[in-house]
Amino acid sequence: MRAALWLMGLFAVAVTVALFTGNDPGTVTLYWPPHRVDLSLNLFLLLIALAFVTLHLALRTLTAFIGIPQQARRWRLQQRERAIQSALLDALSHLMGGRYIRARKAAELVVSLEASVAHSGESLAYAERLRSLAHLLAAESAHSLQDRVLREKHFRLALDHAQARDAQEMRDGVQLRAARWALDDRDAAKAMEWLDLMPQGASRRTVALRLRFKAARMAARPLQALEMARLLTKHRAFSEVAGKSIAR
Repeated sequence: MRAALWLMGLFAVAVTVALFTGNDPGTVTLYWPPHRVDLSLNLFLLLIALAFVTLHLALRTLTAFIGIPQQARRWRLQQRERAIQSALLDALSHLMGGRYIRARKAAELVVSLEASVAHSGESLAYAERLRSLAHLLAAESAHSLQDRVLREKHFRLALDHAQARDAQEMRDGVQLRAARWALDDRDAAKAMEWLDLMPQGASRRTVALRLRFKAARMAARPLQALEMARLLTKHRAFSEVAGKSIAR
């Protein structure tokens, strides 16, 4: 059906062109002293159309030629972004799989790739959050390997890069990880300090309440631990039976 419609359209165009060009008494005369050129009106219009198409194609070719460097920069940036995303996925998968050294190396590769993008004059809209996440993954891997020096180094860098205006959620995550690491180090006071630095809304989240509950028990603060148990039961983090048992 579509082929038949195309064929009918071609016939209609052919008939229209034949009627238009078959009987045309118009003439265009061009004077170029001492010469004179007489052209039929149809030929003149055809030449104008051909000149317009040729000029349009030439301008598009010139624009594409001028835009080659920009396209090359965009292509290089896309390749680096893909490499960054691949390294970030490797870091996450290795960390979840318990391959902490590989996870740390992959996270450090993310940092180096993002730095190469910045050195090239380009910038990623999510650069600060990406750096913070990469350093946090490296710090988590170092914590799992009980390398506190390397953990603190990457943690400080993650916290510094999470100070951007659009990185509030990232900053909350870094502080929560710091509180969890402090609990693993049996330092309840330090864990409380990190939890107290969090905004009020973030400190009321279930994960923050759980950490505060553990820190209160570790620091031998029964009243605070009872309050956290009540809030956790209210937030359905504990069942009613488990909440009453923990409180008792």
